[in-house]
Amino acid sequence: MDAQIKRGLLDICVLAAIKYRDSYGYQIIKDMKPYMQISESTLYPILRRLEEGKFLSVYSVEHNGRLRKYYHIEKKGMKRLEEFTSEWKEIMDVYSFITREADAE
Repeated sequence: MDAQIKRGLLDICVLAAIKYRDSYGYQIIKDMKPYMQISESTLYPILRRLEEGKFLSVYSVEHNGRLRKYYHIEKKGMKRLEEFTSEWKEIMDVYSFITREADAE
């Protein structure tokens, strides 16, 4: 996949990974693995950017004597996912145009 396209999809994929339940970094990576490979060094800057943009919030929970950061999607993050769904329909329309068969005469 083209690096620019993948980069644009990563934020959306991270939001989608926490859409239904709050999660932490390692679990987000595991949840995304069947669809897209992402490393910790890629994930954590995305999480910080999404937090700064108010798309998600962060809270800590003690786990095995350590604090674990959990990420929660906010209304702005849910709205971004909805917008992406609409945008994706347009992308699929363009894809259909590009891959259409030549009209038989």
